[in-house]
Amino acid sequence: MNEKVKELQIIATQIRIDIIQMLVQAGSGHSGGSLSCADILACLYFSIMRHNPKDPHWKERDRFILSKGHACPALYAALAEAGYFKKEELLTLRKLNSILQGHPDMNKTPGVEFSSGSLGQGFAAAFGMALGYKLDKNPGRIFVLLGDGECQEGIVWETAMGASHYGLDNLTAILDYNNLQIDGKVSEIMEIAPIAEKFRAFGWTTYEIDGHDIEQILWALSPERIVEGKPTMVIARTVKGKGVSFMENEVDWHGKAPSPQEAERALAELYKQLEELKGNGRADS
Repeated sequence: MNEKVKELQIIATQIRIDIIQMLVQAGSGHSGGSLSCADILACLYFSIMRHNPKDPHWKERDRFILSKGHACPALYAALAEAGYFKKEELLTLRKLNSILQGHPDMNKTPGVEFSSGSLGQGFAAAFGMALGYKLDKNPGRIFVLLGDGECQEGIVWETAMGASHYGLDNLTAILDYNNLQIDGKVSEIMEIAPIAEKFRAFGWTTYEIDGHDIEQILWALSPERIVEGKPTMVIARTVKGKGVSFMENEVDWHGKAPSPQEAERALAELYKQLEELKGNGRADS
């Protein structure tokens, strides 16, 4: 296995471990959609993006916006792993006065670029940031992660139209397409397919990948995939609750935290995966 791919798989698994530990400690939060995007965040923060945890406001940094803000445990785990704040902070998730609230807060959390949560608004903010970078001739890229249920919001399509109109080739959106939202299957609640064809019709360069395949994620997010004058959409097919067998593809885990007993089962599975990836017997906690 490619060493870089293995390293990112290890980081993604650690992010999933941190997610479970955070949620069981908090007693509330969103499990399924946090676990589904761990591989994407590992690739962004530890391979693709130009950023500096010691200087979070570096002018020419690449920026990431979590438009599906309810999946913030995954973002917090990635930020802590990257060094934006101490990992001990993760266990304060959703606590009074914590820097880690139930949705991202750019005023409280180092590394958070936008206070997201209202569906679609993070995508619109990313559009504004990308346009600002263009006007300032800033070389940075803007990345934004959307949920599939989120694409039922009208603001998503206004943003898609605007980004294409202004030729924002510095904007890359990623769709966490696990086909489950809080009320059930996306395809049954309000079908968004054919989503790739829709974004292409709106003028976006569009790629479809396996959102858990590190090599495919790196390929799709590479600068080489950018087409001049066009924003990029990466449709990542994912599994809700990825990495924990009893959470995978189960809609009940959209907005529920595991009990202590369930967390113990989940962590046993994830630590086993980590051991296998490291190939050294016992994984560190």
